[in-house]
Amino acid sequence: MKQFYIQAASSEPPIIIGLAADSGCDKSTFMRRLTSVFGGEAAPPKGGNPDSNTLISDMTTVVCLDDYHSLDRTGRKEKGVTALHPHANDFDLMYEQVKAIKEGRAIEKPIYNHGTGCLDPPERVDPSKIFVIEGLHPMFDARVWELLDLSISLDISDDVKFAWKIQRDMVKRGHSLEGIKASIASRKRDFDAYIGKDPQKQHADVVIQVLPTELIPGDNEGKILRVRMIMKEGVPNFEHVYLFDEGSTISWVPCGRKLTCSYPGIKFAYGPEVYYGHEVSVLEMDGQFNKLEELIYVESHLSNTSSKFYGEITQQMLSHADYPGSKNGTGFFRTIVGLKIREIYESLRLKKAEKKELTKVQAF
Repeated sequence: MKQFYIQAASSEPPIIIGLAADSGCDKSTFMRRLTSVFGGEAAPPKGGNPDSNTLISDMTTVVCLDDYHSLDRTGRKEKGVTALHPHANDFDLMYEQVKAIKEGRAIEKPIYNHGTGCLDPPERVDPSKIFVIEGLHPMFDARVWELLDLSISLDISDDVKFAWKIQRDMVKRGHSLEGIKASIASRKRDFDAYIGKDPQKQHADVVIQVLPTELIPGDNEGKILRVRMIMKEGVPNFEHVYLFDEGSTISWVPCGRKLTCSYPGIKFAYGPEVYYGHEVSVLEMDGQFNKLEELIYVESHLSNTSSKFYGEITQQMLSHADYPGSKNGTGFFRTIVGLKIREIYESLRLKKAEKKELTKVQAF
């Protein structure tokens, strides 16, 4: 029998966030933006395995779901499956450990060593106020998905993903173009079946969809992006962000005296849609900012951003101007999602405190 947890429930169990995305979708930058909202830089556990995938900051813990691989690299090769295939992952252990964290218990979690392709001895992970599970399958198993307080999917189109992988693997890692194409092709069947199509995106509360720009016909370089934040209606403690007029259909090109724009310009859109049978609201940005400080002009036209003061989104973006995506919708919308997670945490904490007070009153 595997040991799932090692201590009694804490007084304040965490909220659980699930982030689904394929390899190469820049989840790490998302995590850095998220943890910065709550303060402190995310870092591996002190004194632990240097190959740990876990990141801890003042209020957050981020666990990589690669640690729940049931097959190491050799085992996957022998069975002819990729890491995306369910047979290569231990969903029972994932469920038991996320459930334990949800109940305020520490766990002994495996470590998947990306260098060796093997599973290292487990590490202790304690509950934190914000607990994020990120990787390929946070919403694949219904038991795990139902434990999430907010589920997010990064949906990167094939064209953009290919451009990003070339920039990362060919330019930075010295991989050949043929090798990159072969790697993508080897994962495509399992990605479509278990990650990219219906199985997880339909369950996500928020989808950040990254597409090629429509401002440059036929563009496939992946440098100018069209990014859509798809927000499901009726999510507890989550009010969707809207542009100008809630529920309306808006198209806005703000370039002019208050927003510096060079070719191909910048365009925003907002409106209701239906996504996998769910009513959603969609906020879209196509293009990029020339001067990041001018983002405050766009921010002033948005409502329900969950910011605590005027200009907080712009401040967050400027403080991390060196992060990838800071001038386009990927950084902009990921920052907003970080503020939304903070609001959900504070709302749930308040409800727990009110429930506790009510229990005390009823006891007298």
